[in-house]
Amino acid sequence: MHGQPNQQLQQGQQHQQLQWSRRNQMGSDSGTREAMKSVQSDSIDSSSQDWKAQLNIPPPDTRYKTEDVTATKGNEFEDYFLKRELLMGIYEKGFERPSPIQEESIPIALTGSDILARAKNGTGKTAAFCIPALEKIDQDNNVIQVVILVPTRELALQTSQVCKELGKHLKIQIMVTTGGTSLKDDIMRLYQPVHLLVGTPGRILDLAKKGICVLKHCSMLIMDEADKLLSPEFQPSIEQLIHFLPANRQILLFSATFPVTVKEFKDRYLAKPYIINLMDELTLKGITQFYAFVEERQKVHCLNTLFSKLQINQSIIFCNSVNRVELLAKKITELGYSCFYIHAKMLQDHRNRVFHDFRNGACRNLVCTGTVDLSSFNLFARTSFFFLI
Repeated sequence: MHGQPNQQLQQGQQHQQLQWSRRNQMGSDSGTREAMKSVQSDSIDSSSQDWKAQLNIPPPDTRYKTEDVTATKGNEFEDYFLKRELLMGIYEKGFERPSPIQEESIPIALTGSDILARAKNGTGKTAAFCIPALEKIDQDNNVIQVVILVPTRELALQTSQVCKELGKHLKIQIMVTTGGTSLKDDIMRLYQPVHLLVGTPGRILDLAKKGICVLKHCSMLIMDEADKLLSPEFQPSIEQLIHFLPANRQILLFSATFPVTVKEFKDRYLAKPYIINLMDELTLKGITQFYAFVEERQKVHCLNTLFSKLQINQSIIFCNSVNRVELLAKKITELGYSCFYIHAKMLQDHRNRVFHDFRNGACRNLVCTGTVDLSSFNLFARTSFFFLI
């Protein structure tokens, strides 16, 4: 009788020890899991830092920037959950964080909403639509998914170059097509995979009508400098082009001005667009404008005085005719200043080469007609000048 309670006591003690043993084991397992989570988290953080450390990031841009570029909300490109390959291209292009127009446009464009954005040239506008375009492209689907329309050949080349630089780590095929280039070459190129097409309205419409440029899978149409694209010269082509797109396409309009034609187009083709307006004047903040009344025969002398008295890094001089462009460029060269010129009667390859060399600093002065587009010049040194002659 006395042995039975002792036996029960021993069994109870053994059961209690077994429970404690199990608890300790569970605690040990939990601790192990937490430790593994910590290691995995550290590994992810380390991996996140590793891919950035391996990027070929250019030195910081120390050139003067206006408030149109610097007055940001403090967002980061990684806040938009972009593909890592796209982020790599963004950082390697020298972008550190989004500009104001990019902060406003990128997240809205990624939702699929139509956008009507008013922004100045030189504020990062091109990347504001190129980044969401590249992000939304399915590189495994070999069809045209994005079309970017621009009014000039030069702007088409500049925009396509920005897309290629931003998307260089993506397997996205980008093509540029404009009037004045070989139609046969464009047709041959379109028999190969193209995901993103940049060009002028007339050429793209021509290719679409021929059945070479198939746009039935194009989910995004971007119009840069929409005020110019919706002028009488281009608007009929654009309205025809839209009929080749699917009904559920997304349209992004970017323009420095909102004339009546833009409003009418918005009301007709955009579905509840998100409106972005980051400007109350056309000129970039921090830019000083001045003018001088000068007689025709004194204009070259006036330019010579400005060149000699002011510290000018680069200048672009606009003239209203081809003959004036060539004559003025010759006179500036005779005065001892390096000078290029560009106008519509030059061969396209020659124009491209001159424009490229000027952008890379091979020459300080460029004389041109209105054929040159300045939207690619996102940043100028503080001592850059523009003249209307």
